[in-house]
Amino acid sequence: MISYPNIDPRAISIGPLAVHWYGIMYLIGFAGAYALGMYRAKRSNGLWTSEMVSDAIFYGALGVILGGRVGYSVFYQFPTLLADPLSILRIWEGGMSFHGGLLGVIVAMFFFARRYKKHLVDVTDFLAPFVPIGLGAGRLGNFIGGELWGKPTDVSWAMVFPNDPLQLARHPSQLYQFALEGVVLFGILWFFSQKAKPRFCISGLFLLCYGLFRILVEFVREPDAQIGYLAFGWVTQGQVLSLPMVLVGVGLMVAGFKLKTFPEKEPLKNLKKSQSKR
Repeated sequence: MISYPNIDPRAISIGPLAVHWYGIMYLIGFAGAYALGMYRAKRSNGLWTSEMVSDAIFYGALGVILGGRVGYSVFYQFPTLLADPLSILRIWEGGMSFHGGLLGVIVAMFFFARRYKKHLVDVTDFLAPFVPIGLGAGRLGNFIGGELWGKPTDVSWAMVFPNDPLQLARHPSQLYQFALEGVVLFGILWFFSQKAKPRFCISGLFLLCYGLFRILVEFVREPDAQIGYLAFGWVTQGQVLSLPMVLVGVGLMVAGFKLKTFPEKEPLKNLKKSQSKR
């Protein structure tokens, strides 16, 4: 068994004010996406500008935060939401959902695409390779906060988390997710997107890989206490929400390679018109 490092979840404390590591991880995710977006924009042959990248990250941040909170309340705390609708506003109590954040980002990118007269999937194809930075950073935040731990186990790298009321040796499933959803997924998407790919393919690969990785890790991750297992003593809410991602991802990749449609540069005069209407 490995000793849990027991890092203070508060990175900085000044009197009653505190900055938590989890919040810093969000900033790392957005900053990393911005930096890589700028790098890719310079090599996009005019398809993307620095202004577009900045706006996309802003829209994406709103989608992640709003969608993540709404998704958590709906997917994981629905009875509480019905009994106390204002609970959705109590962000300080914790609770964010990746699947809700994903839906929130898709909605935000819809409005971004309309603003810049781009195809929605061209936008998600461009941004998808940057998402694992935030996912990986977020899982590190979960680990530092001692939350979302795994099931009890006797593997040699098991840990006892201080917030666990049972004080059992458990899988550090947050680190598994950091490795798969962060490091491995980033490597796959970054390598795959190095050269231009048909529309739908990069977004499809993201959905497929994330869905598979999440379903896999859920087998060793402790299910949410308020929900437990949904069926057969092993099916979790995370698996149910991730399965459609796998199916849609496969469908998008098949469609992309079959249609072989590539992004087109928006004529400059049309873009200027859209910007003049802000």
